[in-house]
Amino acid sequence: MYLKIHRSPDVGDVVAVCDRELLNTTITHGKLSVMVSEGFYGTTPADEAAVSEALRAGGNINLMGKRAVAVAIKLGLITRADCIMIGDIPHVQIYQL
Repeated sequence: MYLKIHRSPDVGDVVAVCDRELLNTTITHGKLSVMVSEGFYGTTPADEAAVSEALRAGGNINLMGKRAVAVAIKLGLITRADCIMIGDIPHVQIYQL
């Protein structure tokens, strides 16, 4: 997986995680098209432990891919039903209010 933490003192940090094979690809489903870019998800490889640590600390989270979503499910942050599917790729956003 790739992990990037966007630091934003005004709105809180955003933790972005995607599965490795999705980086720099475009996922489409019908009229929806999502670019999984280095600019947002970063280029820093992260294992499950590092992703888990970041998710526990993060208030705003963006996850793209089966492995990234599975970590959040394992931590009890979301359920599979909380995900939207873009083709066969699960995606979820978690916001701290």
